[in-house]
Amino acid sequence: MGILGKFFGGKHDYPPLDGSTPAAKQLESVRSPLEKLADETKDPLEVVPAEDSVYIFVGKPPKKFGIAWIEDGDKIVNFKSLVEEKGLSLTSLNRLSDELKQAYIAHQDKPRYVTRISDREVVVIPSASLLNNLKGVVEQTIG
Repeated sequence: MGILGKFFGGKHDYPPLDGSTPAAKQLESVRSPLEKLADETKDPLEVVPAEDSVYIFVGKPPKKFGIAWIEDGDKIVNFKSLVEEKGLSLTSLNRLSDELKQAYIAHQDKPRYVTRISDREVVVIPSASLLNNLKGVVEQTIG
């Protein structure tokens, strides 16, 4: 991305995700709920794939973002559902958001790739260290 692209908020030029990688296979296992999420929001998506779940930054991390993850194969969990299902307080959500932001910032140097989900370009971050950090933050907050 050139200087003007950065100045005007242009996109990064990440390489395409190789379809034979473990990350691509993990995304395929949750393609249907990922497509549903991609169709429901116009915000940029950054996906951190895992064997048993997928974490999705929605928006423009680390500044303004939400997060969602897919569990049990097709259930999309986000801040709203955490409040409704787990009764998380605003204080807990703010702490969770701050810790997720710190995890994202700490892993900004990890390689990123792009792939298409529901006719949208999605950034993929296949990082075990970021994944473990995200899982730890979420488990600590919601039990």
